[in-house]
Amino acid sequence: MCRELRMFESDKKNLKQKVCIIGAICAQNQRKTIFAFRNGKTVPRYFELKMNELESRQQQIIDEFGIFTDWMDKYEYLIELGKELEPMPDSEKTDENLIKGCQSQVWLTASCNGGIVTFRADSDAIITKGIIALLIKVLSGLSPKEIAEADLHFIDAIGLRENLSPTRSNGLASMVRQIKMFAIAFSNA
Repeated sequence: MCRELRMFESDKKNLKQKVCIIGAICAQNQRKTIFAFRNGKTVPRYFELKMNELESRQQQIIDEFGIFTDWMDKYEYLIELGKELEPMPDSEKTDENLIKGCQSQVWLTASCNGGIVTFRADSDAIITKGIIALLIKVLSGLSPKEIAEADLHFIDAIGLRENLSPTRSNGLASMVRQIKMFAIAFSNA
């Protein structure tokens, strides 16, 4: 999804001359590209900024959930996300890897290689498995610092918290807390 941004900037050679810059900010390739238009012609790219990876992922989730108008469809999408999780070996489904505070059983493991955290998870409940899959989709592959400091605004933006039962909402908070605890532990290692 793109949106237009209009602004005016002074020309470097002549401060009185205004240049209209129309920017198409697109999630495609996780870049913001701004094109300058002068006298109806496109001038080479004005500048390019790499979007923050976490923000890009959150926006992607918001866009994906924005397609659905009914929460039953959103739940079905969550279930599909859960089905896409890489299978977790039974050997990792231990009490040590269980997230405390979830109504359902949710197992979570994390590893950090080269400053990048990777999560693996599973659950015995299909919606809960979709929720943890959603969190992994956003947070896996980031640095410990990015994860620990993450403001997961997409959760409220898609209406997830308000459409979960109180027990599932508590489980979501427990999942986020455990993910951030892993990140903090890796930061301190």
